[in-house]
Amino acid sequence: MTSSVKGGFSRRDVMKTGLAAAAATLAASPFATLARAQDVKSITVLVSQPQAGGAKIVADAYTAATGIAVEIVAVPLDQIQQQLTLDAQSGAKRFDAFDFWYVSKGALAEDGILLDLTDLIERDKAEINPDDYIPSIYGPYSIYKDRQVALPFDGDTHALFYNTEILARNGVEPHKTWDELLAAAKKITEAESKDGIYGIAMIGVRAPILNISIYANRLANYGGTFLTEEGRSALDSEAALAAAENLMATVPYAVPTPAETGFEQALTAFISGKAAMTEGWIDLGTYAEDPENSQVAGKWAVVPLPVGGSVTASRAPLNAGWTLGISTYSQKQDAAWEFIKLASSADMGLKLITTTGSGIDPFRISNLNDPRYAEFNPQVQKAAASSLNGAVGWPDGPQSPRMLEALSEQLASMVAGEKSPKEALDAAHAAWERLLG
Repeated sequence: MTSSVKGGFSRRDVMKTGLAAAAATLAASPFATLARAQDVKSITVLVSQPQAGGAKIVADAYTAATGIAVEIVAVPLDQIQQQLTLDAQSGAKRFDAFDFWYVSKGALAEDGILLDLTDLIERDKAEINPDDYIPSIYGPYSIYKDRQVALPFDGDTHALFYNTEILARNGVEPHKTWDELLAAAKKITEAESKDGIYGIAMIGVRAPILNISIYANRLANYGGTFLTEEGRSALDSEAALAAAENLMATVPYAVPTPAETGFEQALTAFISGKAAMTEGWIDLGTYAEDPENSQVAGKWAVVPLPVGGSVTASRAPLNAGWTLGISTYSQKQDAAWEFIKLASSADMGLKLITTTGSGIDPFRISNLNDPRYAEFNPQVQKAAASSLNGAVGWPDGPQSPRMLEALSEQLASMVAGEKSPKEALDAAHAAWERLLG
């Protein structure tokens, strides 16, 4: 996490931003007085490593406002659910609040780990302003079985980033369809791979939050969904197969080798000028424009995800996406509630999305449309604003973690050339149907 960024806010500027107002409000609230009276000295918050920078910013503001210390425990993003379950079963009961991938909310709720926040949200509705959350994010992130169990923290979606110089010297226009992307990747790779430059950096490593995101970009924009309206697997649809076929057809023109390419490898390839394009979370733009670490600053642009088939308007699937909950076993639930309210507030949200390295993307309408965010990263703001209507959510029921592991495994086999797109999807569809019962 850097201390300041071009067009953004430095840590020294905090009193000039809405963040100061949020902290001041919290400090003046009855809670702060109660916390001191009850001698609440600390809380412990479990976060995934990608959000650790953002969580630290929240923790600093929270401690300044309340005097309560915050221990941030960061773990790999695929270990949150495991850590929470172990914490509860072992009796350690260490964690008061936590951020988690929204697809885990059903499993966490059914395991009795996730506190029902419905009444608290209703009580503090004027302060929280739920109507300000991006609608396509708020429901999937927060609601399980008609109850509100979390508050959004990181509105993760993808956009398509491209190197303007590489496209220009190959006579390629920014594309609007997946077929155009495939043709462009092929042309660039065939022309420049001898110099170590490829058409696209494609994340294909086996990990649900990674390789399924790349598949979801195509699934959503070929008009597909993960589940039917009845809650059954939709992986046997024509759109699902078309998405997989396009993904597989693009593999030969990607930075070698997609099956071993994770987010960091794809990011490095793009900002070092070795990839003409990449699909990534919208805060990738802050890394691309960082003059200290990027070789493509001022040489990149971003557009909404391409479309395919009969689809004409881009939709952003909710790839990754992190939300905040409270442990049912916490003895400091009031303090944890104030922490996640601050983290999910509009003032804090603006601070986070205008700080390089926070790992946080917009989750509130006011933040997405704020002129300060547009000034900080105008290209990314435009792409995000144009693609979040009708965003496609991932499965989030009790079996979702296992379902997504099964799909990730099959996609990895496909990208490695071990299975055809149809074979991979047939196997994943059968696994999903078994898990759904």
